[in-house]
Amino acid sequence: MPEIEPAADASDDGYPSLPATSWAVLGMLTLGEGLTGYDLKKWADWSIGFFYWSPSVSQIYAELKKLETAGLAESEMVSEPGERGRRVYRITERGTRAVRNWSRDAPVEQPVLKHGLMLRLWMGHLNEPEELKKLVRSHIENMEAMRERAKLHGDHANREPAWAFSRMSLVWAERYFQAEIDLAKQVLADIDEAAETFASVRVRDELGNPVPEVAGSWRDVEDFVQGLEQRGLERHERG
Repeated sequence: MPEIEPAADASDDGYPSLPATSWAVLGMLTLGEGLTGYDLKKWADWSIGFFYWSPSVSQIYAELKKLETAGLAESEMVSEPGERGRRVYRITERGTRAVRNWSRDAPVEQPVLKHGLMLRLWMGHLNEPEELKKLVRSHIENMEAMRERAKLHGDHANREPAWAFSRMSLVWAERYFQAEIDLAKQVLADIDEAAETFASVRVRDELGNPVPEVAGSWRDVEDFVQGLEQRGLERHERG
């Protein structure tokens, strides 16, 4: 296991080096409740799971262990008469300061897009247009279901004023899924256009795969685009 840097003191303006998933768990502990690992799992599923992470219980406990080791969270066993004891986690003063600093000062990362549907459409020349459209329609149905779930959760996230930003994030998720639906509907028309262009391929091999007119020409495109990006960066640096 990689060594965890010591946590920043409560008086510091810094924060330790931790993965974003650790900060997500710590952020859930800033809402004023002591929570078990199972509680955190359930809360993640109906909140940040719509736009960031739907963890397993084992992942949650792994993150909690990191946070305790770094002094950002603490736990105690709580038991009720006739019930099995539960380990409840709370954020520490040091943890509150650190997660506040991280949320304010950490660089904004580019979102990582791993779009399974688009990967399959990217190799759409291997299938007929109508088969591709079936995939897109299935994706639209999935996104409609996710949009409705996000809306339902957002509509019921107004019980506590402290949840205002959680609700805002759920509303964003609802809008995001609607945007996915709109993009997918446009792709239905784009498939026909792509299929028409692909039909003009002149030579195919014995398996039906296209034979390029100029082998390796994708390298020229890559070099050209990189050159444009480099010139743009230089202009930006010159101001």
